Amino acid sequence: MTGGYDMTASSLLDPDQIVFPKLGLDFRINDTAFTVFGFDIKWYSLLIVFGLILAMIYGFSQMKKYGIDPDRAIDVILAGILGGLVGARIYYVVMSWDNYSGDWKAMFNTRNGGLAIYGGIIGAVLVGGLVAKLRKVKLLPLLDIAGVGFLIGQGVGRWGNFTNQEAFGCNTDSIFGMNGGTIQRFIINNYDDLTTGSGVVMDPSKPVHPCFLYESVWCILGFILLAIFAAKFRKYDGQIFLMYIGWYGLGRFFIYLMGYGLGRFFIEGLRTDSLMLGNIRVSQILAAVCVVASVILLFIFGSKVRRMGDDYQLYCNTEESKNLLREAAARSGNKSVPDKTEHEIADGAESITDEEQGIDFIEENKINETIESEDE
Repeated sequence: MTGGYDMTASSLLDPDQIVFPKLGLDFRINDTAFTVFGFDIKWYSLLIVFGLILAMIYGFSQMKKYGIDPDRAIDVILAGILGGLVGARIYYVVMSWDNYSGDWKAMFNTRNGGLAIYGGIIGAVLVGGLVAKLRKVKLLPLLDIAGVGFLIGQGVGRWGNFTNQEAFGCNTDSIFGMNGGTIQRFIINNYDDLTTGSGVVMDPSKPVHPCFLYESVWCILGFILLAIFAAKFRKYDGQIFLMYIGWYGLGRFFIYLMGYGLGRFFIEGLRTDSLMLGNIRVSQILAAVCVVASVILLFIFGSKVRRMGDDYQLYCNTEESKNLLREAAARSGNKSVPDKTEHEIADGAESITDEEQGIDFIEENKINETIESEDE
């Protein structure tokens, strides 16, 4: 009898068993993918790495469109990844200090989880921003790329929570409700901590909200929408990153600043394993702050750019950006370096007047007449 529930070992699911009862799905997933020289490689780690790879593929495909030299940006991205991982771990350890204060070795063990996304974002921006300054890479357009890339990376990486059977919520009758042997044992062993003072009632025998799934879907949807918006409607550098922050934060407040924050708030409210500061869910408060801050900043910067009118230029349209891209092309031995961006080329093609086309036609006729007279 634990936490008010009399569940015998025989009534529990196997530790590696995960079920979605109403969907009729039953999985058996060991959190260890394979072992190399006695070292366990976890699915959690592999999925995070896979998400990073997808984010980098997207990012490098967009660099030149944003006026950024990919060679210079490599150093910034690698520094950002390192800073993100360190920041995510530091944030998690600090917020869960009681679990680590007596075991410093455990602070460095991330194979079973223990990375907090907000710490990761802070670490990535701080370290990446420092290296960007040193490498003369414009930070705001790079953050625009990173914001969209973060979403696809997070959408994939959240499935590491699935294999670890973590980041779940309270009991639910939803069609997406899930349960697992590790989830059941976590609820039983931590029942008092989960329910005391929170008003939450947890029954280990019933399905729980798969918060990892909600957040994964939210992030992938955000990736699609922001990628389209960035390609067609981006007005100023930094706009997409602010939208990403808000989108993710809203989901965690309801499910990162206007795009990331919106989904995060709601999801965080369903979770039972959130990082807490007293009786307050830290991530939920941060998500709310992200949403509000991103909306305010989007309004302020948007208004400023509208007042500037034609005086404002996206970084990709500046001479500085063009010169850096020409230098990069020269280093790589590429002689065909465009003097204009894709947008300028397209605009220039549309601006050719009928009169100009007529002049070209007359000149071509004169050349043909000259050739004919010489033949005669």
